[in-house]
Amino acid sequence: MTEALTIAFVPGVSPAKWARVWRERFPDVELRLRPIGAHEVDDALAGEADMVFAREPVSDVHDAIPLWTETAVVAMPKDSPLAEHTEVDLATTDAHVVDAGPVPADVDATLNLVEANVGVAVLPQSLFRAASRKDLVARTLAGAPGTRILLAWRREDASETTEEFIGVVRGRTANSSRGGQEQPGPRPPVPDRRASDGTAVPGGRGTDRADGTGSRPSTAGSGSTSGSGSRGGKATAANSRTTAKRGATKGTSGKTGGGKAGRGKTQRGMKGKPKRGSKGNR
Repeated sequence: MTEALTIAFVPGVSPAKWARVWRERFPDVELRLRPIGAHEVDDALAGEADMVFAREPVSDVHDAIPLWTETAVVAMPKDSPLAEHTEVDLATTDAHVVDAGPVPADVDATLNLVEANVGVAVLPQSLFRAASRKDLVARTLAGAPGTRILLAWRREDASETTEEFIGVVRGRTANSSRGGQEQPGPRPPVPDRRASDGTAVPGGRGTDRADGTGSRPSTAGSGSTSGSGSRGGKATAANSRTTAKRGATKGTSGKTGGGKAGRGKTQRGMKGKPKRGSKGNR
């Protein structure tokens, strides 16, 4: 892949979201963004630009892929009677049209005339928003096909790098990328870690492995506390001694003498479930 990729773009198009994805996915390939005028596509591709976001039409000598279609709108003063509608059909109105579009040659000059209440103008919605004219509003132009945005490049400039950028723009994920740089590599082995009793636990899962190694004690088991961890056994013994001193009639000894060792008060003596091992095992 080349060391840098230069992307030019016409007014109304923002490549920022694709630039973020590219820089995260290909940090070793510098991405350079260059704003250009609406009629500078050929000059940009003949110069330093590898690819250009442009509006139709573009020269047939370039390769291009269609991306999306912009909505055509009618720009007008806020107090215009047409502003009461959500969609405007200019064929049924007597409004003066200072520029019928689809893209004015000089957007700023055209909108200046609209602000001066000379008439209305047709342009892509993205260009109207980019102009940010607070005294104007835009309404959808009825029946208009809109304008199409393309990603264009010179055929002789096609490369693995340009193919990767096309994939980013089209939403191709890193796992499905054409380039080898985006192919997922083998996962590194997870080192064994230590449980709280010092025993090795494969895979670093601590005492909560699904295969039962070092698992928590079951509350509905046979009652043996030997497999519950040292802390659970100590809690049970301490509870038994405390209960015996208090002379409780329903002590631990009364519950374990009838062949149900470890159930009843023995489980209640455990202060909750045994904690997991060290922080590394969580």
